[in-house]
Amino acid sequence: MGRPGLSRRQLLATAGGLTVAGSAAFAALGTGADALASGADTRVRYWNLFSGGDGSNMIAMLDAFRKEHPDIAVKDSTLQWGNPFYTKLAMAAAGNRAPELGVMHLGRVAGFSPGRLLDPWDENLLAKYGVRKADYNPALWNRGVIDGKLYALPLDIHVQLCFYRRDVLKKADLLGDDGRMIDVTSTADWFDVLKKAKKVQKKGLQTIGLWTNDQNFQWWFFVAFYTQLGGQWFNGENTEALFDADKATEVLEFFRKHVTDGYVIPGAPTGEQFINGAPFTWEGNWSVPVFSGAELDYGATPLPPVFGKRATHAESHSFVLPHQSGRGRATNEAAHELAAYVVTHALQWAAGGHIPAYTPTLSTAAYKKLTPNNEYVSAMDHQATEPKVWFAGSTGVLAQDLGPMVVSSTMGSAKPAAVAQRMKKELGKLLASKNPMDGTTAAQGGAVA
Repeated sequence: MGRPGLSRRQLLATAGGLTVAGSAAFAALGTGADALASGADTRVRYWNLFSGGDGSNMIAMLDAFRKEHPDIAVKDSTLQWGNPFYTKLAMAAAGNRAPELGVMHLGRVAGFSPGRLLDPWDENLLAKYGVRKADYNPALWNRGVIDGKLYALPLDIHVQLCFYRRDVLKKADLLGDDGRMIDVTSTADWFDVLKKAKKVQKKGLQTIGLWTNDQNFQWWFFVAFYTQLGGQWFNGENTEALFDADKATEVLEFFRKHVTDGYVIPGAPTGEQFINGAPFTWEGNWSVPVFSGAELDYGATPLPPVFGKRATHAESHSFVLPHQSGRGRATNEAAHELAAYVVTHALQWAAGGHIPAYTPTLSTAAYKKLTPNNEYVSAMDHQATEPKVWFAGSTGVLAQDLGPMVVSSTMGSAKPAAVAQRMKKELGKLLASKNPMDGTTAAQGGAVA
């Protein structure tokens, strides 16, 4: 790609916002420890960041693969979520100690120096094991394409949702004949819904949980509604910020109104309030197992299209090939086979609330029976994603810099219009800043699909 080489020492010296945690933070927990001593023909080391319910679902899928493929020994290791994981993965790739297979959030791929720290997928090998571009939502597939090569193979999309209590909304006459929340197509409609729900809800509870003081959730919500308004981020060359401060102000004022009109209790535990009877909460789809486990009478839809256009924030867990100088042969093919197997057998993964990226899964009878998953599966076609630049992605620089600004507006410590201008100014600065992974600006980075 015409970029200077990156040594492990240079990576550590320029890591910027990436924090290198102690060895305890990188303690790997794997279910395939015996793979190192296995008599299998081929070994695949696989690093991921899945814990809790996601971790259990992934282990079940890996065990199924092992049973069907005894000739491939899979050594899976689960590492600490967030920047510690990305730092360790980058160090391993720079030092030629990388595993055969890894997982990343799709939004982080553009900043991970594709071609230096990541190797491209062999699409012919993927097709051999049943995964083709035609099996994907085109926009989702293309997010993993840089300089014409596929660097990320999406496993799912995980989205922000509007969870609602059917038992409460029924009392407020806010359910349709299908038992689902009525359609909302404007901010006026939305606040009318909240007003009606508040009249019948339990005393002492908030009407809706918005994670008002959490920079990540507030940023994710902002991305969704700014996208609904048709807001732009940068020009095609990533040399100029096209951020619309007026549209941003409109979104920020919308958030703030939830607080000023008394529908939110700032700092209240959103999930707990919902379980205890709050009518609404905006959460990630990973809360589905929690709410279903509590045996609630609830539903979940994509975030309401209050500004007319349907769009809900989406990220994606994706398989990547961390750079290996000698990548190829049997271990590389086995990594492709393992990733393809998990992607094509993702019904188990859907139990965690995630929407499988492999679209043939979505049309199966088994997936269509999943609730409330079948209610929000349409989010696949209305994804609001962060711009494809090095400083974007889950827990990335963009969320760290702009998320607190959104919080300050929602919580009332700063005026929405003033915050919108600060956001625009910061976006301009980020465009001019250099990626610590390879020393390039967004404009100098790889071409996007």
